[in-house]
Amino acid sequence: MRSSLREVMSRFATGVTVVTVGGEYVHGMTANAFTSVSLDPPLVLCCVAHSAVMHGAIGAAGRFAVSVLGAEQEAVARHFADKNRPLGSTQFADVDWRPGPLSGAPLISGALGWLECALDRSHESGDHTIFLGSVLDARCGDEGPGLLFYNGSFCSVDAAGPAPHRVRTLQ
Repeated sequence: MRSSLREVMSRFATGVTVVTVGGEYVHGMTANAFTSVSLDPPLVLCCVAHSAVMHGAIGAAGRFAVSVLGAEQEAVARHFADKNRPLGSTQFADVDWRPGPLSGAPLISGALGWLECALDRSHESGDHTIFLGSVLDARCGDEGPGLLFYNGSFCSVDAAGPAPHRVRTLQ
């Protein structure tokens, strides 16, 4: 069942984000299990495996940020998905970022948008925890094609293009 579930879910296109925590628990993680939950009150969620460093970091910090990546940021997505990258502040050494004024968490420069969140609650579910964040601030970056993950590959979507040609696989 696990392999067939993984295969079916790979056919569900998702946006790509980097979730970050600042301060004493500074850490970043590429996440596509992220979505908005509510506009009133403003809530988002991200799902994090129990085994991930981010799992403990979000709970300990109580605040986190989300950078919504653009198509040209595939290298950033790959960096924060690499389990062999250095931990702590060193993982941000080659990434352009600034601290979020409300969360202290790194906001990735050049992203299409940023959210700063306070941890509202969490729910254990299977091998992951669903972290609900109360949105403290939401800001848009420059417009551009969005980074997607589909069928095990990074792709992009350009809302300005004609509908049949909006999605393209990145190399």
